Amino acid sequence: MKGEREIKIGDLARRVNLSPRTIRYYEEIGLLNSIKRIEGGRRIYTSEDVRRLKLIKRLKTLGLTLAEMQELEAIWSIEKSNDKVLNRLLELLDNHLARIENRIKDLTTLKKEIHEYKERIRTKITEHQSSPGSSRGMTSKLPSEG
Repeated sequence: MKGEREIKIGDLARRVNLSPRTIRYYEEIGLLNSIKRIEGGRRIYTSEDVRRLKLIKRLKTLGLTLAEMQELEAIWSIEKSNDKVLNRLLELLDNHLARIENRIKDLTTLKKEIHEYKERIRTKITEHQSSPGSSRGMTSKLPSEG
């Protein structure tokens, strides 16, 4: 770490847009383990920690859970092999992508059902407005399925 600029947790938090508590939590669960402490137990961080936190944020954005990130960290700790970590990361991303694709399919079906239901409601309103005595308000039930 000689020659490398030390970063305080507040500065690090601002730089990576995370709270200091979140950074400390990532340290507690083993996702950020290169932390150094100086006199008084104060944490200091480096540009490597900045890169690591940016990676954690990116993996979260891609849908990985903290437990999955811990799994990747454990693989690295045991194997010391990027190949094994990256292959497992690909598996995790493939699984997440499959879940997203299924969710999109479900949402597309739901969207279609909502449009169809709205159309049945509009038809019901039109029928009600054209029937005698429609000024008393709707007394019929909502359109049912099918």
